[in-house]
Amino acid sequence: MPTQCYSVSEPQITNLFTWIKTDEIAIPEIQRPFVWKSKDVRNFLDSLIKGYPVGYLIAWRNPNVRLKDGSTSAGKRILIDGQQRVTALMAALLGQRVLTKEYESKRIVISFHPIRKQLEVLNSAISKDKSWIQDISKLFDPSTSLFDLVEKYCESNPNSSKQEIFKSLESLCGITSNQIGLIELNPDLDIETVTEIFIRVNNEGARLSQADFAMSKIAVNEVNGGNILRKAIDYFCHLAIVSEFYHIIENDPEFSDTPFLRQMAWLKHGSDDLYNPSYSDMLRVAFTSEFNRGKLSDLVALLSGRNFETKQFEETIIEDSFIKLNKGISSFINETHFKRFIMIIRSAGFVNPSMIGSQNSLNFAYILYLTLRK
Repeated sequence: MPTQCYSVSEPQITNLFTWIKTDEIAIPEIQRPFVWKSKDVRNFLDSLIKGYPVGYLIAWRNPNVRLKDGSTSAGKRILIDGQQRVTALMAALLGQRVLTKEYESKRIVISFHPIRKQLEVLNSAISKDKSWIQDISKLFDPSTSLFDLVEKYCESNPNSSKQEIFKSLESLCGITSNQIGLIELNPDLDIETVTEIFIRVNNEGARLSQADFAMSKIAVNEVNGGNILRKAIDYFCHLAIVSEFYHIIENDPEFSDTPFLRQMAWLKHGSDDLYNPSYSDMLRVAFTSEFNRGKLSDLVALLSGRNFETKQFEETIIEDSFIKLNKGISSFINETHFKRFIMIIRSAGFVNPSMIGSQNSLNFAYILYLTLRK
């Protein structure tokens, strides 16, 4: 009988939020585009309230790595499936903003009718109807008094019962006590197995890519500056489309003193729309040009400290990989490199984005350009 390579638990949603706040589990940053529609968030919450199954989250604890003193250290958990569901919870219940594919910041506001016990996405009709609690995130704000909220609601809806409304809102607030399935992959699994699991569980629905996996690996490693590197990648992609975003990121105290902000400051004046790279494009170009490898699964392995010869995990490989990836990203966002590359593409006759048949062709061309420069 084969050995089971995972364990199953059912933590409460409130515990999940605590893990996220204390960095015990890594999820994709909310700065990255959110692919679910507002109605998907509504349907997900409705399923939770009704006690319907919503699928399992899958997490993997970073493998044990050998430290310089010979000891080993276990890493944090990385969420490799269920990212959209967790982000939906944080957006709807905690009121966090998300980004659309066009990098527009927006709130996903879910409304609740306490008498009909019905959830809906906020719209103009609901905003004018006093029988709706327009934004359920207020219910989950620690400063909100449920008793005061019921009093105000019943003042606006004289025919309603305080006891009934209180019971209905209390039931909604109890959603954070609901359990959600969590599958934790064994930390001693090799990177190839985890990658294979990652690919298989993402064959349907809102598919995640190896770039998503790599970004989670990057973001969780604060020791080697992964949190800053992740921001550099996300911020560059955002700035390439919305130059006004510069005034927001320059007020990010964690990021403003880094060389990355100075390197991408040229984008505040706008950029050519011939090549608007995604974080996947940036990772692919930076990794291939700097590591001379083409598979992003290899980047995930190297960021985990994988020694391809000994098949062990080593801290020094993690450190070296982050140094090289930082260098690759810096080369990517360099103003001279980027503008001269675009100039070459335009001089070849590709003067309009509609003439570019494949984003991967641009990625490969930029890889070639950066490689030849070296």
